[in-house]
Amino acid sequence: MLVTRFTEHFGVEHPIVQGGMQWVGRAELVAAVANAGALGFITALTQPTPEDLVKEIARTRDLTDRPFGVNLTILPAINPPPYEEYRAAIVESGVEIVETAGSNPEPHMPDFRAAGIKVVHKATSVRHAIKAAKVGVDAVSIDGFECAGHPGEDDVPNLVLIPAAADALAGSETVLIASGGIADARGLVAALALGADAVNMGTRFLSTQESPIHQRVKEQIVANDERATDLIFRTLRNTARVARNEVSQQVLEIERAGGGFDQLKDLVAGTRGRKVYEEGDPDLGIWSASLAQGLIHDVPTCAELVTRMVDEAEEIIGGRLAGLTTAAV
Repeated sequence: MLVTRFTEHFGVEHPIVQGGMQWVGRAELVAAVANAGALGFITALTQPTPEDLVKEIARTRDLTDRPFGVNLTILPAINPPPYEEYRAAIVESGVEIVETAGSNPEPHMPDFRAAGIKVVHKATSVRHAIKAAKVGVDAVSIDGFECAGHPGEDDVPNLVLIPAAADALAGSETVLIASGGIADARGLVAALALGADAVNMGTRFLSTQESPIHQRVKEQIVANDERATDLIFRTLRNTARVARNEVSQQVLEIERAGGGFDQLKDLVAGTRGRKVYEEGDPDLGIWSASLAQGLIHDVPTCAELVTRMVDEAEEIIGGRLAGLTTAAV
């Protein structure tokens, strides 16, 4: 068993996290992750209303008696969702762990702290990790450039970002979770060696049997390699890493021609991305995937994935790595 500050602080068996994913973080997946001994997060805004979120939390509790959490991603919008009502639904449902992302979590901390909720905040840079620690989050999930979704604008990969964040948070009680491009035991061991206390995986959990997306999309992830992503919205300073497909290539072509968001909005509409997952056509819209696609070769159950990762990590640490050291003569 791998015992880290993460497993001890959050009461989770293994140092593995399934972070929030739009349209994917639902009860079936989250409960399967929890039952496997890892930490899964329901995605609050996948649910159309706060009332639906309450029902999804209850549904997850019907499927597992182990710890799980809720992701609340706060982003600027012309017509923002009722964040305060979603936050109230989380608190009133007795959720014990929350993952925040997007904006500064500080405005939400008083309510979460008053309810005894532990907070994980996703950050894409050392400076944002430091800020999150200062406002009192329990853990920072640091997203390297390899990650799916929004990697920020600094383009720092995890081989540098993880130890830099670990150094910056050294001496604090803030737990560090590594995220981006991690899909197997080698990534887990590497992240621990670089100073992290756990790993977060999105794309790897996307391609599991309990993931609530179409089988053809899972098979596409397996078929893809580490080069099969595109970085869109670079010209808008809102970079997103997505699976390479016909739509992402159209987006890049428009950006290269100087087009703005008005020319892109129909192509990148979230409703189109949702249809990818529901109908199984990978070219229907934009959908997120990381460089970890190149390390994904099967569609296991969550239990099989987590068990395999932990067992192989222990073998790497106790076998290959231990064998690299020579006893003093």
